[in-house]
Amino acid sequence: MPPRKRTRQGLGFLCCFGSSEPPEINLKDSVPLQLLEFSAPMPPAEELHARFLELVDELDLTDKNREAMFALPDEKKWQIYCSKKKEQEDPNKLATSWPDYYIDRINSMAAMQTLFAFDEEEMEMRNKVVEDLKTALRTQPMRFVTRFIELDGLTCLLNFLRSMDYETSESRVHTSIIGCIKALMNNSQGRAHVLAHPQSINTISQSLRTENIKTKVAVLEILGAVCLVPDGHKKVLQAMAHYQKYAAERTRFQTLLNELDRSTGRYRDEVSLKTAIMSFINAVLNAGAGEDNLEFRLHLRYEFLMLGIQPVIDKLREHENATLDRHLDFFEMVRNEDDSELAKRFDLTHVDTKSAGSMFELIKKKLSHTDSYPHLLSILQHLLQMPYKRGGGSLQHWQLLDRILQQIILQDDKGEDPDVSPLDNFSVKNIIRMLVNENEVKQWRDQAEKFRKDHTELLARLEKKERECETKTQEKEEMMKTLNKMKDKLQREGVELRSAREQVLDLSTRINDIAQGSGVPFPPPPPPPGAPMAPPPPPMTGGCPPPPPPLPFSSPPPPPPPPTIPPPPGAPPLFGAPPPPIPSLFGSVSTLRSKSIPQPSHPLKSFNWAKLGENLINGTIWDDIDDLRAFQILDLKDIEKMFSAYQRQQELFTNQSFKQKETGSMDDIYVSTRKVKELSVIDGRRAQNCIILLSKLKMSNEEIKRAILEMDEREELAKDMLEQLLKFVPEKSDIDLLEEHKHELERMARADRFLFEMSRIDHYQQRLQALFFKKKFAERLAEIKPKVEAILNASKEVTRSKRLTQVLEVVLAFGNFMNKGQRGNAFGFKISSLNKIADTKSSIDRNITMLHYLIMIFEKNYPDTLHIQEDLSNVPEAAKVNLAELEKEVHSIRSGLKALEAELQYQQSRSRERGDKFVVVISDFITVAGFGFSELEDQLTEAKQKFAKALKHFGEDEGRMPPDEFFGIFDTFLQSFSEARQDLENMQRRKDEEERRARMEAMLKEQRERERRAKKSSASEEVSGEFDDLVSALRSGEVFDKDLNKFKRNRKRSVNQLVEGGGRERAVTKVNY
Repeated sequence: MPPRKRTRQGLGFLCCFGSSEPPEINLKDSVPLQLLEFSAPMPPAEELHARFLELVDELDLTDKNREAMFALPDEKKWQIYCSKKKEQEDPNKLATSWPDYYIDRINSMAAMQTLFAFDEEEMEMRNKVVEDLKTALRTQPMRFVTRFIELDGLTCLLNFLRSMDYETSESRVHTSIIGCIKALMNNSQGRAHVLAHPQSINTISQSLRTENIKTKVAVLEILGAVCLVPDGHKKVLQAMAHYQKYAAERTRFQTLLNELDRSTGRYRDEVSLKTAIMSFINAVLNAGAGEDNLEFRLHLRYEFLMLGIQPVIDKLREHENATLDRHLDFFEMVRNEDDSELAKRFDLTHVDTKSAGSMFELIKKKLSHTDSYPHLLSILQHLLQMPYKRGGGSLQHWQLLDRILQQIILQDDKGEDPDVSPLDNFSVKNIIRMLVNENEVKQWRDQAEKFRKDHTELLARLEKKERECETKTQEKEEMMKTLNKMKDKLQREGVELRSAREQVLDLSTRINDIAQGSGVPFPPPPPPPGAPMAPPPPPMTGGCPPPPPPLPFSSPPPPPPPPTIPPPPGAPPLFGAPPPPIPSLFGSVSTLRSKSIPQPSHPLKSFNWAKLGENLINGTIWDDIDDLRAFQILDLKDIEKMFSAYQRQQELFTNQSFKQKETGSMDDIYVSTRKVKELSVIDGRRAQNCIILLSKLKMSNEEIKRAILEMDEREELAKDMLEQLLKFVPEKSDIDLLEEHKHELERMARADRFLFEMSRIDHYQQRLQALFFKKKFAERLAEIKPKVEAILNASKEVTRSKRLTQVLEVVLAFGNFMNKGQRGNAFGFKISSLNKIADTKSSIDRNITMLHYLIMIFEKNYPDTLHIQEDLSNVPEAAKVNLAELEKEVHSIRSGLKALEAELQYQQSRSRERGDKFVVVISDFITVAGFGFSELEDQLTEAKQKFAKALKHFGEDEGRMPPDEFFGIFDTFLQSFSEARQDLENMQRRKDEEERRARMEAMLKEQRERERRAKKSSASEEVSGEFDDLVSALRSGEVFDKDLNKFKRNRKRSVNQLVEGGGRERAVTKVNY
C-alpha cells in the first residue's frame, strides 16, 4: 500500500514563536552595553558592515535572528561588536578560551576516575570544569566550536561517558557532560558533527541506565529532538535497539515503559521524567517515517501496546499535569485516528486488534475468491507445523516469522527500511520480482551463462592476440633501437676508418721515401681494417708462403664441437648439441654369448636397469647365477598379464591372486568392464605429470609441434609452460621403446604419443632451449641493467658529492679533536668508521650520541649538508648488488648466446621442413640480442672501473671490498643519519609540548587565584539557540499543537481513495539544519 501522508504545518521548533514577528535579540553579557566606552571611533559604514558580518557568522544565528541583527542601527552594531571583541580579549578568559584545555582535563578525568576515589570537593571541581565547557560551547565565538570539533572533542566526551564508574554516572558530572553535547548541538556545525559520528547517538542512549532523573530527562530531550531533525529519526531507533542489547532488555523500549509506570514519591521529578518519556514516544511515533506512513505508526505503536502502555496512560491521568496531559491526549488521538483509517480498509468502523479470531475473519473475508486465498491456506497449513512446545526454543521461530512480516509491510520500493531492519540483505521488491515469472528468470539466467562463456572465450582470445601484438611490438621496438645504435656505430667507425686510411697512406708515402733513400725494400703495409686485402707477394726463394688473409667479420670461424658448449641457465644440458652416441661396452657382436631366453608373446613394459658387460662378469657373483633355472619355475603367462604394455585393467579381476579385490568400488567395477587397450611404455608417474602439463597447455600435439617449429610466433607458449616442457624431453630410452611400437601409434597413451611425436622433431630439445632463452632474454637483461646502473651511478655520486665531503671533513675534525696521542693527528679514516659515530654517547644525556650532535652542528653551520640523501640517491640500490652473482649471470647469458649461434649454424647446414622458421627468427634475435648484450658488457666494464676509482678515492684497497659492502657502509650511515634527525625533531616536539602545557597550567593557576580573590561565580548565562528551542517546544508539547487543533480536518480522506491505494500528500515544514 502506498505511504499515507498527514498534513502537519510547522512541525518543528518554529511553532514555539507565537507571532510572525522576528524574535527580540537579547545579548546577555556580564558587562552592560550602556556602560561600555568605545575604545576606537566607529569606522565607515562599509568597514562596519564587514566587521559586523564576521561577528554574526561567528555567532551562527538563525536566519530570522540574522535579519534582526542587521536591522539594528549602526551605533548599536558598533556597540555589540566592541562588546564581543572586548570579551574575547579578556585576559581572565584566556586560558579557558582554548578547547585544548577542556579536552585535556576531561581526558585526564576519564583516566583517573577508575584509579582514585574522589571526595566531594574534588567532584565539585570536576563538575565545574564540565560546566565551564558547556558555557563556553554556548557563549564563545564559532571558532571555539570549530576548534573543539577539529580536536575531536566529541570523541573525548563520548569516551568519558563510556568509561564512567557508578559514582560518576550518578553524579552531576554525568548530567553536565550530556549538557555539553546538547550545547554542541545548539549550532548547525556542531549538530551536523554529532549526527555524522557513527556512535554518538548510541553512546548518548546508554546514559538512560542511571538513577539520576535529570540525566534521563536531558538524554530523552536530546533523543526526542533528534527525531525531528532530518535523518535523525532512524538514528534514534538504532540507538534504542543498541540500548536494548546494552541494558539486556527483553524488548525494545522496555526500560522507558518501566520508568513511565514507576512511582518515585517525588512529584516534581516524577512528572518531569514522565513528561519527557511521553514527549519522546510521541516524537518517535510521529516524526520521520511516521509523518506520512500509517503502517509504520501502527507497527511501532503495537510495540508500545504489547508492553502495556495503555493502562499506564490511564494511570498517568491521575497526576493532573497540563503538560503531561497534552502529550497523553496527543498519543490517544493519533491512535484513534489510525485505528479508524485501518478499519476503513475493511469497510468497518473498528477493528478489534486484541482478538485473533476477529482479525482472522477479516483477512479471510478480504481474500476469499481471490488468487491469494490458496496462499493464505498454505500459510495456515505451515503454521500448524510450526513448533509450539513451551521452553523448547520455539519462540525464536515465531519471532523470525513476525520480523519477516514486519519487514514485508514496512520496506519501501527502494528497499529501505524505516525501522531497524531485523534481517540484512532482505529486499522485498527483489524477491517479488523474482517470483513474477520463474521460468523467465531461468531462461535469462541460461542465456546470461551462455553469454558469460562466450565472453570468457572471446576474452581469452583477445588476451592471446594482445600478448602476441605486444611481443611483436616490443621486438620491433628493440630491433629499431638496435638498428639505430648500429647505424650510429657504423658512422663512427666509418669516420675512424677514413682517418686510419689517411694515416696509412701518409705512413706508406713516408716509408717509400725512406726506402728509396736507403735502397732497402720494405714490404707493403697491411691494409686498414675493413679494406680489401692486397694480393700476396710472390713466394720468395727458400722462404715460406705468407699466411692466408683473415676471414672477414661476416664469415665466422667454424663452431667448436657441440658437446663442449655450455647450456644457458634454466635449461637442461647439451644445449645446441646433438645427442652423443652411446659407446659400446660389450665389444663386437661376435664376442657375445647368446642365451636361450623365452620370448613374450606381446610387448611388455620395460625394466630400466643398468647392464654389466660380459667382460665384467668374471670373478663376480654373476658367475654362479643361472637365470635359465628360474625360467623353469616362473609363471611367464602371469608375468605377461601383469606387465603387458597394453593396459588391460579388466584382467586384474580374473587373476586368482586378486580375487579378494572383487568387492571394490563402483568406479573400479566400471573400469573393469571397459575394454581399454592403451599402450604405455614410459614411467607411470612421469606419464601422469606429462598429462597434467598437456591439460594446462590446452593444445593438441600438432599445435605444439607447429608452435615449436615456428618459434612460437603466435605467442601460444608461455615461459612457464616452456620451462615445464623442458622437463619432459624424450630420453634415449623412451625414444628406443617408442620406436619399437611406432606401428601401434593409435593405441599409444596420450603421454606416450606426445613424446613420440615430439621426438620426430629434429633437435627438439635444442629448439625448446633456444625458444626459452629467447623469451627469457629481455627479462634477464632488464633484471641485470638496473643493478649495473646502480653501481655505476652510485660510484659517481660518492666521488662527486660535496655534501659527503663536508660531512667527512667535520667528522675528521671531530676525531682528531676527541682522540689524543697516536689515535689522533689523522689525515683520513676508513669509511667503515662512519657507522661507529652513533656508538659514542654524550656524558650529559645518554640519549644523545655523537651523530645527534653532528646533526645539530650541521643544522647550525652547514644546513645544506642535511640533504645529503639527495646526493646519494643510488647508494641504497647499489648496496643490494652482489657483483660476483652479477658477473656470473652475465657470463651465463654470454654462454647461452654462443650456444644459440652454434645451434643456428647447425640448422643452417640442414634442409628445413615446411613451416620451420628457426633460422629466420633466431638470426634476427641474435643480431638484436648480441648488440644489446655488448652494450651491457660495456656498461658493466665501465661500472667496475668507476667503482675501482671510488675505492681508490676513499683510500680503500682495490679488490678487497665488494660493492655491496662498500655502498652498504654509506647506506647504513644514511639510515642512521635520517633516524637521528627524526629523533631530534621528536625531542624538540616534546619539549615544545611540555612548554605549552606549562604555560597553560601557569595561566590556569593564575586564573584560579584571581577567582578566589574576587569570589565571583564563573558560570555565565546561556544564550538560547535553535536546538534549545526545539527541546523546549517538544517538552511543552507545543510542537504538536497544530495537530491537536486541526488534526481531523487535515487527515480527511475518502474510502475510495483508500481502496485504490492512493496516499494523502501533506506539506511538511521541516527544520533545515
